Amino acid sequence: MRNEGHVRQGEKGGVNIFFRAQLVGRPLRKLPFGVHYTSRNIKHLLCTQKPRKLESESKMQRFKALLPQSRSSLRILCSHRQPFSAQPNYTEHNDDDSQEQILVEGRAKSRAAILNRPSSLNSLNASMVARLKRLYDSWEENSDIGFVLMKGSGRAFCSGADVVRLYHSLNEGNTDEAEQFFKTLYSFVYLQGTYLKPHVAILDGITMGCGSGISLPGMFRVVTDKTIFSHPDAQIGFHPDAGASYNLSRLPGYLGEYLALTGDKLNGVEMIACGLATHYSLNARLAMLEERLGKLITDEPSVVEASLAQYGDLVYPDRSSVLYRIDTIDRCFSHETVEEIIESLEKEAAESSDEWFSTTLRRLREASPLSLKVTLQSIREGRFETLDKCLVREYRMSLRGISKHVSSDFFEGVRARMVDKDFAPKWDPPSLKDISEDMVDYYFSPLSAVESELVLPTALREPYM
Repeated sequence: MRNEGHVRQGEKGGVNIFFRAQLVGRPLRKLPFGVHYTSRNIKHLLCTQKPRKLESESKMQRFKALLPQSRSSLRILCSHRQPFSAQPNYTEHNDDDSQEQILVEGRAKSRAAILNRPSSLNSLNASMVARLKRLYDSWEENSDIGFVLMKGSGRAFCSGADVVRLYHSLNEGNTDEAEQFFKTLYSFVYLQGTYLKPHVAILDGITMGCGSGISLPGMFRVVTDKTIFSHPDAQIGFHPDAGASYNLSRLPGYLGEYLALTGDKLNGVEMIACGLATHYSLNARLAMLEERLGKLITDEPSVVEASLAQYGDLVYPDRSSVLYRIDTIDRCFSHETVEEIIESLEKEAAESSDEWFSTTLRRLREASPLSLKVTLQSIREGRFETLDKCLVREYRMSLRGISKHVSSDFFEGVRARMVDKDFAPKWDPPSLKDISEDMVDYYFSPLSAVESELVLPTALREPYM
């Protein structure tokens, strides 16, 4: 894993803002809830007005959409001594089989959902996602709960969907289970993106695939020196989903295209530098941070943010970071087609001894050719769509991807990389030149009459874009 870069402990705030300005060299595309702002900037902006209670859904949604603009002065109403990580005196009663896989902790004005499948890196299955949605729905309606936290157990936050289970289930003919998984997952992502209460996701460890989808739409995202973020979906014959086309398309320049097509990793410092995260804290300080959050009795985002900033660290990306290659990425990944992107990389590789070019080309050639084309179009369309529109489209794409009507690349990719582990997938079509426009368009076309589209409660939940 790459060096995290220089870290100055004890300083509150996020990434060096001067680096961010140097990194982009152009106005940043705004992410939801102002994630392109450092916690230091947010804290300054939050202190510009007197506190006011958010009593209606529309007010809370407007606050989340305009988070960087203004917020109340910081105050803590009262405190308890019970941290999230301690044994709670609150018990969640649920007979679902997923109860042990999604633990609940919390006291007074807060609750914590803990992904608890450490042996599988907290990968998500259908029952886990369904339990998460039930919990979050009930917590949103509970006036005694002020804010919500999510974290993972073990060395991962969430490695994404349990694609091995999905693979075996589909091979047994259980397509309904897969459809329900995607429908519930994307509905939960939308719930996160329109949630009426402050949400804190602690992305400590591996955060891949839909693991980012269930966390990035929330208000606060804390990364650490152990965070590893990636979307390696094209490498298993799938596409970045669960809102990835929305999140990645709003990164600086064409960084989103690069990450989606190559599956390259970002560390915690890089995530906060490019706007995917809002706060950075060393892993060693998380226990103190969680203890602080566990003492809060509040529903004020400004109070939660102040606690996150208190245990934050000022960090600088290492000079070897891919973020310092943003100009090269923009030149190569701004082209209209995958073929042109590869041609541009090959041209620059011929004029350079930099191993980054050969590594990037290798990653592209190892991925499913059809997935590359589908993924590129998905990111490009997502740049002009709201979160709900992205999720509806990604739901169509996911059902197309597991249908085998055009290609079996998802099954072949999972088999080669995660089941048999021979790492020699036989893609079909085998090359970019064998892929027609009709093949790609099929993934984006509306579902048939016998299939149900994803329906999100957009009329009931005020959108933030």
